Amino acid sequence: MPGIIIVGSQFGDEGKGKIVDYLVETLNIEHVARYQGGNNAGHTVVVKGEKFKLHNIPSGVIHGKVCMLGNGMVIDPDVLLSEIKGLQARGIDPKLIISPLAHVITQKHKDLDRKDTKIGTTKRGIGPAYADKISRTGMRVGELNNSELSKYIGDVSLKLNEALDKNKNVLFEGAQGTLLDIDHGTYPYVTSSNTIAGGACTGTGVSPKKIKLIIGVAKAYTTRVGSGPFPTELTDKTGDSLREKGAEFGTTTGRPRRCGWLDIPMLNYSVRVNGLDAFALTKIDVLSGLKELKICTAYEHNGKTLDSFPTDAKVLEKVKPVYEILSGWGDINLETWHNSTKWPKEIHNYIETIEKLTRTPISIISFGPGREDTFIRHKIKA
Repeated sequence: MPGIIIVGSQFGDEGKGKIVDYLVETLNIEHVARYQGGNNAGHTVVVKGEKFKLHNIPSGVIHGKVCMLGNGMVIDPDVLLSEIKGLQARGIDPKLIISPLAHVITQKHKDLDRKDTKIGTTKRGIGPAYADKISRTGMRVGELNNSELSKYIGDVSLKLNEALDKNKNVLFEGAQGTLLDIDHGTYPYVTSSNTIAGGACTGTGVSPKKIKLIIGVAKAYTTRVGSGPFPTELTDKTGDSLREKGAEFGTTTGRPRRCGWLDIPMLNYSVRVNGLDAFALTKIDVLSGLKELKICTAYEHNGKTLDSFPTDAKVLEKVKPVYEILSGWGDINLETWHNSTKWPKEIHNYIETIEKLTRTPISIISFGPGREDTFIRHKIKA
């Protein structure tokens, strides 16, 4: 029963789409299931030089895998159909199953969302749709009278469990990141669903007993879109450089992302609430050329050192990061990235320092947008 969960370990935008795309082929994944969120998320995936921007459908669709949209999602039918037609226009006919229990985003939800000015939502109607779901006034996909969408509707929970019982590899994909979880994130500056690994089970109708591996995706630095506390944020030239070099602009909104140093208390919190088995570290190439690198190892608050991540956003807004300073490395070419024996010792030191501080192995290193721009440090078994 090899169920595998891929979860964002920070504020989202960690590069989960690329890691899903890579693992779908590497681990012979047959089914990919999205378990929460809506088209407020986006994945940009580059395959053989061709760029795909996806908002609802998992990136496994590009490789002809069966993709499922779970009951934990909220779906805008117009946006989803547009995404399907866009893929078909590029020669990809999605193998798609949509849970009839997923909720529908209506125009009313989008109109309500546009009135929000505090949290910094994407204005896609996600929050109001979830609010109607919880108040038991929402509409579910199974109630839609839309012939274009109805042919894709099926029992996602049943299909996934049948696949797992036959020992087929199933990958569960979340949107956003741990720190945007409605319960465990920096509330109220969060999304409207459970982004953590536990959400994969409630969002698809699969037992936790059938999950074998949980991989957390983390950037080699930290980014955040929208409002909310961000202890390691850089508002100087270094932050600007990370944004430009890392192309840190939202796939869905195009908004510039706030950038900062890597935050270990945040990652350790993600390890704890998700039960992470390993990390996939992305965009490490963006740090190339910096003379020194900082890693936040703890926080200071009211004269005291906080080793753990505070769950109160008001406290998080006031903490000061405690940094460990490491030597940076120069600019290196793509060919060097493909051969770790040629990496400067500073790269190995940066990776090993993160592993030591989080007590979690970094199994995958990503240093570019393409699937081939990936290095495996530890073999991953499904």
